[in-house]
Amino acid sequence: MIIATSNEIPGKRIVKTLGMVKGNTIRARHIGRDMMALLRHMVGGEVSDYTKMMAESREQALDRMTQQARKLGANAVICLRFSTSYIMSGAAEILAYGTAVVVEE
Repeated sequence: MIIATSNEIPGKRIVKTLGMVKGNTIRARHIGRDMMALLRHMVGGEVSDYTKMMAESREQALDRMTQQARKLGANAVICLRFSTSYIMSGAAEILAYGTAVVVEE
């Protein structure tokens, strides 16, 4: 599966547009991570537990979007975007979305 943030894929021709596909996940913070984040906030630096959690969330949303595109018969997704929104205190949604297409050489 080719995934691109652009409207086209160099060297490929879009022969069919299948529509929007999306994948999301909602993650909540962990109290133990919050304690470490508070300490890190005091001394400065990266909160690596949150960095890892967000990276895993993006990958899961991307995987879900890709699965939906495959079910439609796509071999590529163009115009990939990510969106993040807060659901409630301590929980956020990561959404990956794009346009499922069939491309040829």
